[in-house]
Amino acid sequence: MITASEVRSIALSFEATGEQPHFNRTAFTIKKKIFATLSFEDKTLNVKFNPQVQFIFCPPESNVIFAIPNGWGKQGWTTIDLNKANKKLVKSALQEAYNLRKKK
Repeated sequence: MITASEVRSIALSFEATGEQPHFNRTAFTIKKKIFATLSFEDKTLNVKFNPQVQFIFCPPESNVIFAIPNGWGKQGWTTIDLNKANKKLVKSALQEAYNLRKKK
């Protein structure tokens, strides 16, 4: 388990990361592009991968990290349940999402 506050601290530790409201979530950005959104209420983190990275991070039938079950998921958006995830997974996922968005 990892807290939403810990996730926020990790996301903001990356160089030039911004933070802004995004509907009922907090968005983390690089170069004005969202790489992750966090829900303090639901204790979930959504990260933006590409489909190839999403495939690597998401084992079949996982209830910890999984593609969002709609068109957003097909674009690489992935949910992490913070009640079930460990810090290592979350940090790795945030770093990868940040790196992918930073390149564009």
